[in-house]
This record gives sequence, C-alpha cells and structure tokens, in this order.
Amino acid sequence: MNQYIICRMRDSIFSFLMKDGKAVEIHCDREENASVLGNIYVGRVRDIARNIGAAFVEIAPDTVCYLALDEIQNPIYTKKGSSQKIQLGDELLVQVSREAIKTKYPSVTTNLTFHGKYLLLTTGRTQITASSKLAGEEKKRLIHLVNELESESNEKTSDSPSGEITTSNDTQSSPRAYGWLLRTNAGGADGDTLRRDMELLLTQYRRVIADGAHRVCHSCVLAAPHAWISRLSDIYESSAEQFLTDDEGIWQEAKEYLSSCQPEDLPRLAFYQDALQPLCKKYSLERQLDNALSEKVWLNCGGYLVIQPTEALTVIDVNSGKYEGSAKNRQKAFFKINREAALEAASQIRLRNISGIIIIDFINMESEEDKEELLHYLEGQLRQDPIRTVLVDMTKLSLVEITRMKKEKPLRAQL
Repeated sequence: MNQYIICRMRDSIFSFLMKDGKAVEIHCDREENASVLGNIYVGRVRDIARNIGAAFVEIAPDTVCYLALDEIQNPIYTKKGSSQKIQLGDELLVQVSREAIKTKYPSVTTNLTFHGKYLLLTTGRTQITASSKLAGEEKKRLIHLVNELESESNEKTSDSPSGEITTSNDTQSSPRAYGWLLRTNAGGADGDTLRRDMELLLTQYRRVIADGAHRVCHSCVLAAPHAWISRLSDIYESSAEQFLTDDEGIWQEAKEYLSSCQPEDLPRLAFYQDALQPLCKKYSLERQLDNALSEKVWLNCGGYLVIQPTEALTVIDVNSGKYEGSAKNRQKAFFKINREAALEAASQIRLRNISGIIIIDFINMESEEDKEELLHYLEGQLRQDPIRTVLVDMTKLSLVEITRMKKEKPLRAQL
C-alpha cells in the first residue's frame, strides 16, 4: 500500500510519501519557522531594476521579495500611483511563489493562485485550461463542465467583489477577473465534485480581494495552510491510498481540513496506534531520512552515486564502484551502470527536492546509440516527477544538464 505518513521527529513535522515501503518524497516543516510559501500579502514596491527586469517588493519590514516584471499579469493594486506601469510606492497583492533559497530573495507573483484538489483559480490567466496530463475527450468534457458551472455561479452571484480596488487595464477589459486550471486530479470528476471545489475557491478569492482593499501595507491577507496539509490536495489516489499519522493533533487538524475541503478523502485518513511498535520504527523513517541526506548512494549493480550540492548547482557523479564485469564487455557494463544510475538519480532528485541546475556526470560511453538510449530512459524517469523537470542535453564529456523548478527548499536546507 502506498501511503502519505505524517509524524513528529527531531522537533519537526515530517511527511513521507511512501511507495511499497520506500520513501519517494520527504519534507520537513518546522513549526517555529513556518513557511511563507503561498501566503498573500499587501506588498509595497521598494525598488525597480529595469536593467534586470525586476521589481523588489517589501511584504514585511525589511523582508524584500523578487518580482519579475515580464511575469506581471493583471496586478491587483490596493494603492496606485499616476503611471499605468508599476512604480515606486505602489501597493499591490502578491503571493509568495518561491521561498528564499541560500542568498536569493523569496519570489512573489501578481498571479494569485487558490488551490483546490481538482481546480486552481488564477487571477493572472483568465482562460479555462487543463493539465497537460488531461487529454482528448476527457479534457474537452471537463472544460465544458467548468464553463457550465461558472455560468450557474454567475447567475447566482456577481463576480465583482466588494471593496475599492484598482486592477490593470487587462483585467478591466477581460470577460472574467480570474481563470480556472483543471488539475490532473480532475480526471473522471463529476459536476457536483467540481462545483464544491469551485465554490470553496470562489469564496476564498472574493474574501481576499475584498479584505485586501482595506488592509494596510505588509498585511498578510491569506496565510496558506501548513505545507503538510497543502500536500493532501496534491497527492493522487494512485500515489497514496492512505494518509497515516500517530499524532493526535496532526490527525485532528487533517480531519478538519479534509472534512471542509476534501470530504471524499476522509476514508483515506487513518490514526496509527501501536505502543509496542511506534510508527517511525515500523517504517524505518529515521533510517530513510538519513539515507536521503547521505552523500553516497549505492546501486544494486555495485556502482554508486556521489551527490554534492554547491552554491550554483548540484552535481551527481556516477562511479563504477564494486561492479565486477568482463573487460571485454566494458562498454556494455558502463551502459548498465549508467542506466541504473539514471533511475536512481531521478529518484534522488525528487526525494531530496533538489532544484535549479543539476549536472549528472555519467561514465563515458563510446556508442552514440547508447547515449541516446540513456537520455531517452532518463527523460522518461524525470517525467514522473510532479515538479517540472527538464533534461537539457548531454555534453561531449557525458555531462547531462537538467533543470528543476525551484519551489520549496531542498530537504537538507529544510532541516
């Protein structure tokens, strides 16, 4: 059984996404240092650096965030200067889209996103779109269904929230002030299921817009739920049939969240009770965490990976190690080690939440056909990662370049 396990360890809340008893994702959420990811603030533009295409927005005293100018979509201003463009002193609603990582500022966006299990409501893009993993007739059915549900909602309630607030010209001329994105979870969903998700998100959106119009600068208009709770809406049923915890407080909080937002998932929540064998011991969670922090990872073939994060990128070095193969079939041996290393590297990237630039140094191979096959195999493994991961290319030295979207801190930094 695949499970999402939430427990307290090392004075933090850890969540483990388990597949056949092995962790595929590990997250650490420190209660005394809560993440601001997903929070919505009334921010003030403190500086604009057009030479690098950025604005710097202050969301709290001395807390400055990076806002890319070319990604500003339908900004919602609570205080606006005379220029139609963004300028110093403007106050607007922004959402934290990426945490501070090492020396980099947190990133914010004007595209406010409200997460449901099946739908996302977005203020930046006002169309109805669907996940790329939804295709064909199912995609058409779901988009048509959302259109119908939105029409029903518009008949009951005006889409214009109360409160004096200034939006961009694009928003004013748009047929709607927000858009919908159908998530992969929406596959097979019926009208009642999508309607409930839509109503919850619309209520949240209208409250934020109305409250934001009257809040002072630096106010947190919406605090995102704890990260381990937010992940409950991101986990497909095929990824985890059970949400398991042995902590009564966590169980109660999860139950309240699921009851109000995802009642269909309540049967997946389970409370673990066994005084003789604690949850951490039963699933060897401490050992799995230590393995996810280890620099060296052994492969079944006898080879191993060395994973080393640096300031600019993460390097994964593939070594033949204890592999015993015939010298005559050396190239076949190298291909076998590299193929197993590709599978493990993709797993470790997701497990450790490694992001940014990643370089994998495979063992050199002579055959161009073997290189192409290895890249194709690696790309297929990376595609299974829920966070956007792109295989860029392989250099002449067999260095494979990968980029992975930055969102949360890597596991080591979370600790």
